[in-house]
Amino acid sequence: MTSGDLQLRRAEKTDAEQIFALAREFAVSFRPERAAFDAAFPELLENEEALLLVATVDGVVRGYLLGFTHLTLFANGRVAWVEEAIIESGFRRHGLGRHLLAEFELWARSRDAGYVALATRRAAEFYKATGYEVSATYYRKLLRPKNP
Repeated sequence: MTSGDLQLRRAEKTDAEQIFALAREFAVSFRPERAAFDAAFPELLENEEALLLVATVDGVVRGYLLGFTHLTLFANGRVAWVEEAIIESGFRRHGLGRHLLAEFELWARSRDAGYVALATRRAAEFYKATGYEVSATYYRKLLRPKNP
């Protein structure tokens, strides 16, 4: 664990600057644009199907997780999907990601989700260590050009 005071909580409007900085660190395929972030952030905070969690150490946001629940037909109801999960590079391997994921799982269970899934090319060992297993292949098709 980190030597500082770790807190998990729902993101708030005042966290926008710190979350945007982390999102820019996270991005590989896309470069987050500030205008798009500023438009999406308040909507995500209000969306009942979304959960945006932050992990703070000594009051500073050092990681976040954005996930959703949605209805399906094949899974007999709701499932949960982790869309983004990032821990600031200097704070990885200190338990923040594990805590964020566990909190998201509790929220997903409270919404009666049958499972939690995510797509990633990174951190396979972390997800296996937290009980996740490889389930499918991920495909995507860009509908608009990537940001330069």
